[in-house]
Formats: sequence, C-alpha cells, structure tokens
Amino acid sequence: MMQISSDSASNKHSLINVMHRFIAAANNMDETIMVPSLLRDVPLEEQAASEVEPNNNNHEPPCPNKQRDMYEHYLLLKSIKNDMEWGLLKREMSSGASFLEMAVKQEEQQPVTGDLLLDDNSDLEHQFHYHLRGLFGVLSKLTLQADHLTNRYKREIGGGNFMR
Repeated sequence: MMQISSDSASNKHSLINVMHRFIAAANNMDETIMVPSLLRDVPLEEQAASEVEPNNNNHEPPCPNKQRDMYEHYLLLKSIKNDMEWGLLKREMSSGASFLEMAVKQEEQQPVTGDLLLDDNSDLEHQFHYHLRGLFGVLSKLTLQADHLTNRYKREIGGGNFMR
C-alpha cells in the first residue's frame, strides 16, 4: 500500500502546495469580490482605457484576448478553480459520457502500431515532467492573477473608481 509522506505536503515546491495556493487565492478572490458585476467593462490592465497604441493605423479590431475585462477574467479563474476541485467529470456529465468512457473511446479511435506503443511508453517520464513543469507554471501565473484581481478590486472599490 502506497503512503504519502507528510513531507510532501509541507514542501513549498510540491504540486499539491501549488494547487492549494491557487485555490486559496481564488477563494480569497471570490470572498472579496462581493459584487462581480462591478468588474464589467473594466480593462484588465491598469492602463487608461482611452490609451490607444500609436502604431495601430489599420483600424483592425484588437486581439480578443487583449480585450478581456476583469469580469471575464474573474469568471475564468472561478471556472478553472471549479475544474480543479471537481475534475473534468462534472463538466463532461452534460454530454452523458463519463470522463473514463470518453478516454477509452478516444483510445479506441487511435490506430496503435507496435512501434508507436514502444515510443509512447519509453517517453512517458519525459511527457510527465514536461506537463508537470507546465502545470507548475500555469498554476503560479493563475495564482498571481487571482491575487492581482483581488487587490485591484479592493483598491478600486476603496477609491470608489467603479462607482460612476
């Protein structure tokens, strides 16, 4: 029987700790932001909304990712937190198939050759470490974004800048 040592929970660089930090930041954000609708149409960046890039002479609409407001970002962070807490199964339940059933179906649809199977198994450790590094990076950025959103909301509400 495999046991998880208590040292891994206290290690600040463990995946579990990084996940807990993000969830705590998202919970703090959720508890602090009492009226999320106040975040609508507030630019994510602290720059003035009237500032326009001087080199933008072609009158094309800006990239949609740059136009995300604080409300959409708030909803995104909450959605990611819910996916982490409840897993993808809850999201996939609306389609009727369980996550395991979908994974098996996807596996059956892919043709398997002997060489491909050997390559996949020998590269599992590399794939694991690649995705683990990515997960650490993404969770760290999401934690910082949740903290930033919370602090900016406190600063703006405290100054009354959202109330117009």
